[in-house]
Amino acid sequence: MQQQLTKFSLSGAAIALFLALSLTFAPQEAFAMHVMEGFLPPMWALAWWLAFLPCLAAGLVRLRQIVQEDSNQKVLLALCGAFIFVLSALKIPSVTGSCSHPTGVALAVILFGPSVVAVLGAIVLLFQALLLAHGGITTLGANGMSMAVIGPLVGYLVWRFSCKMGMRKDVSVFLCAFVADIVTYTVTSVQLGVAFPDPQLGMAAATLKFMGIFCITQLPIAVAEGLLTVLIYDQLVKRQLIQVRSA
Repeated sequence: MQQQLTKFSLSGAAIALFLALSLTFAPQEAFAMHVMEGFLPPMWALAWWLAFLPCLAAGLVRLRQIVQEDSNQKVLLALCGAFIFVLSALKIPSVTGSCSHPTGVALAVILFGPSVVAVLGAIVLLFQALLLAHGGITTLGANGMSMAVIGPLVGYLVWRFSCKMGMRKDVSVFLCAFVADIVTYTVTSVQLGVAFPDPQLGMAAATLKFMGIFCITQLPIAVAEGLLTVLIYDQLVKRQLIQVRSA
């Protein structure tokens, strides 16, 4: 089983490396993931960093526990990290200073819980900010909170609820991925809305405006991400690389 998992993960890593090199050398306009470097006012960039750091610390503790309990989980963790990297690197310009793309966090949420995603997401965000001009260091706290903390947490709650309600596993996986994706962009909309309020109508109106823009591109992306996550999860189960997860 370990050899199968390693082979499956190496295939995913090879695809991730290919896409990374393609994105690195392909000419492209640098849009952010989700908010570009220097786009947020310093006060808000610092505030989101301060909010993200405790989540990152908790994720590191949980990650260490998982590895100590079963070192073989390192391969699955690497697979989840590669999945997040590949999907979140597929960006579609959505609004000035930001973009739309899948998040890829649901697989890690289902297999390891939401806290670990803070670490995996931080690694992905840092790599993309440094090498792909996709995001930024000053805005990594804001991007981490949206994609690696709040989105995965809400997706995990949906996963637990749907499992307890006795829904089919493929439906539960889809809902987890779909909701985590949509919530990520809801949080991003709030981040942009509070940082750049409407001069007449304030933060709430600005947030709704950003949400309206994101919904145009994000809803079909979230559906596609949900279906892809179901396919990957089913393959892992069919190959007996993981057991069927429940809440």
